[in-house]
Amino acid sequence: MKLKTLLLCTSLAAGIAPSMAAPAEDAALFTPVQETELRLPAVPLLMSDPFFSVWSAYDNLQEGTTTHWRGDEAPKPLVGAARVDGVTYRFMGAEEEGFEKAATQQSVDVLPTQTYYTFLCGPVEVKVVFTAPLLMDDLDLLSTPINYISYQARSLDKKVHDVQIYIETSPWMAVDDIKQPTISKAFRKNGLAYLQSGTINQPYLEKKGDFVCIDWGYVYLAGKTHTQASLCLGDRKSVKQAFAHEGKLPVSRTEIINRDTLAAPALAYCEDLGLVDKTGNNGFVMIGYDDIYCIEYMYQRRQAYWKHEGEVSIFDAFERACASYEDVMRRCREWDKMIWEDAEKAGGREYAEILAATYRQAVAAHKLFKDEKGNILFFSKENASNGSINTVDVSYPSIPLFLLYNPELVKGMTTSIFDYSASGRWSQPFPAHDLGRYPVANEDLHGAGGMPVEESGNMLIMAAAIAQAEGNAQYAARYWPQLTGWADYLMEHGQDPADQLCTDDFAGHWAHNVNLSAKAIVGIAAYSRLAHMLGMDDTAERYQQKAREMARKWEQTADDGDHYRLAFDRPGTWSQKYNMVWDKLWGLGLFSQETVQKEIAYYLSKQNRYGLPLDSRKEYTKSDWIMWTASMAPDQETMLRFISPVYDYINETPTRWPIGDWHETVEGTAINFRARSVVGGYWMPVLMQKMQGLVPWE
Repeated sequence: MKLKTLLLCTSLAAGIAPSMAAPAEDAALFTPVQETELRLPAVPLLMSDPFFSVWSAYDNLQEGTTTHWRGDEAPKPLVGAARVDGVTYRFMGAEEEGFEKAATQQSVDVLPTQTYYTFLCGPVEVKVVFTAPLLMDDLDLLSTPINYISYQARSLDKKVHDVQIYIETSPWMAVDDIKQPTISKAFRKNGLAYLQSGTINQPYLEKKGDFVCIDWGYVYLAGKTHTQASLCLGDRKSVKQAFAHEGKLPVSRTEIINRDTLAAPALAYCEDLGLVDKTGNNGFVMIGYDDIYCIEYMYQRRQAYWKHEGEVSIFDAFERACASYEDVMRRCREWDKMIWEDAEKAGGREYAEILAATYRQAVAAHKLFKDEKGNILFFSKENASNGSINTVDVSYPSIPLFLLYNPELVKGMTTSIFDYSASGRWSQPFPAHDLGRYPVANEDLHGAGGMPVEESGNMLIMAAAIAQAEGNAQYAARYWPQLTGWADYLMEHGQDPADQLCTDDFAGHWAHNVNLSAKAIVGIAAYSRLAHMLGMDDTAERYQQKAREMARKWEQTADDGDHYRLAFDRPGTWSQKYNMVWDKLWGLGLFSQETVQKEIAYYLSKQNRYGLPLDSRKEYTKSDWIMWTASMAPDQETMLRFISPVYDYINETPTRWPIGDWHETVEGTAINFRARSVVGGYWMPVLMQKMQGLVPWE
């Protein structure tokens, strides 16, 4: 059964109208470039960044309330209904007084930038499309926090039917706690009408940490004035009753200050589509979130990239989004098609469905902005796993997606770590773990207790990956002293790491970690390749030789017969050696083919119903690392034996939150982590496929 989710999060302010641009004959707007069957545990609806993130965790959109990724304790309610010949059908949101009759959900298809829903409302079919234009080839569009909600109604019985569309949301879209007082306003500006809502006190950047929502800035619903559309700011019950009884909304208030937040007002939108035949009528609305300030970076408040240091206002952005609707929708369809085709070529249909489902999650777990020097910064939030900002070992697994479609975004993850290390504020001989807790990025919070070998290897590998993607090492040259220091640290401490954490820190400290040692070896070889690209041939040869010596020793000391150990001193253990994937990807020749294939064969004997465990200690796994391990397989058939259980996990998990990358491989339940950027690592097979046949490092 297909997972049905439609979230029509759109309301507007006094007198707006979305039926503005989509021509009724353009049926392609409401037809996905591919149909999907994967049942997602939560369906992405509105996506922009870690705060502006709304999901439906139900098979049918009308089963319950839409929420932020953190779950039921953070409701972001949306209600949608269609009135057909005087009968009202609720297609979105939980059952409540006024809209008891439910539409029948027919399908939901989740593509990289768009989610498509189809409903039966009596004799009329209603389609709703949620579009988050997160296109990595356009940083303005990627960073602009405006989504589209498009809708179409058409007759199914060769008759014409009178149809009105209703959408409702709440000031809760702009609070961390539903008890916070809010102020909502309706107004017009430059030909568009708006509904604006936010907290009264506006505590910019004060909330930081993990399971929190933004409570500064304003949510906006916007559209063109149209004679058949109206908006209403008012009492929820009376607004819904007016629509159900009359097909229109009551007179809107222009402002509501709401201190009794448990009875928040309705932000309601209604459009009369008129008499609808088999061709259908359609329209669209826009919803956006202006956070005013997005990040505190090195004790300075920064604005999002799209604002261009205050030169572009949210109203400019809405006007541009409105005028470019048709073009953006076309580009999103082309982007969805590209992502799908790349994935299907690399790993088949199931793999393509996984990537289509996780694209928005990977991108929208970041915030894009610039520092005072004009450098692009792309900071992740470590969702549901600490709340840290720009965590190095969260960036590392995410980079395959971004290397493929815009390496500048990988630089956006690493530049601040390099700059912080060079600033004198960081005194350790290894990189920082993070820069604080989102959205405050002033200093690393782990210090000497961080992940020395882990983060050193991560930064070296990411720098080399950028160079490989760009075909030159000029970016790495800017930070050569830091890279040299980290490579030297790995040569001294990476062969047999001491008792310390690695990125899989939930498993605890573990001395003599074999997979961590593999990362150190690859990191040293990555430094060698960078030196080669910069013309430092003697340096390159010296570090390459050291990496090869370490790899040979690794193969001897980690060998446990038919596989390689989890720790050098612990026979009878095993682990996924996902860090070795770069050796194959880049053709480094560090580890023998026999070594890699012995591991792959052993892993196949250890698989459970929902995937390959991370190691011999527990039955849980990390699905991003499974994708890296799968990429080391000798052929696609073997690779898919690792990927197929991940598909089953996503399709069958009882844990109803955005895809969790840490899960139990026997029961299929997710463990805490959710909505994290690391699913960008799912693109490793695509990166591997696109690298095949290329001469490395030329």
